[in-house]
Amino acid sequence: MERYNATKIRLLALVALMTAVTIVFTLIVRVPIPLTKGYITLADVAVYFSAFAFGPLVGGLTAGLGTGLADLIGGYPHWMVLSFIIHGLQAVVAALVARKKTLPSMIAGAFAGAFIMVAGYFTASAFLYGVGPALSDLPWNCIQVAVGALVGTPLMLAVKKAYPPLTELTSERSWEEE
Repeated sequence: MERYNATKIRLLALVALMTAVTIVFTLIVRVPIPLTKGYITLADVAVYFSAFAFGPLVGGLTAGLGTGLADLIGGYPHWMVLSFIIHGLQAVVAALVARKKTLPSMIAGAFAGAFIMVAGYFTASAFLYGVGPALSDLPWNCIQVAVGALVGTPLMLAVKKAYPPLTELTSERSWEEE
């Protein structure tokens, strides 16, 4: 029973830490997009890192909470729930597709997650601002998600190589040992 509680506490701490990292990556660099009054960020670096390193549960929670809270803190509260859903789903899908944690599976996961993010923000922007402004956001969202995948994936691989126990906490094996 003690080990189970310790594992839950470590998992909660991991979600809190990666949520904070995602908030920082979202707020540290913000490039404004005038037509929709939105911005592009480095959020997807943290989204892909978390998804690939820790799987769909931690990746989805930290991506959704981190980007949603960054919207709230950064003055975009109307995007908070939308970012939670879009980036959370992006991370879940990317992690599920990349379950094998090989480079080809992570590339496929990055593309699947990119589709979710770009389509999600296009749909939300079209609803809020109209199709024209939403179309103007498309290239920026593609750039954001590409940078996220191109930086987040190698970052996760480098950290995992330097610190192999990185993914142990969230591996299926660690839960089966409980």
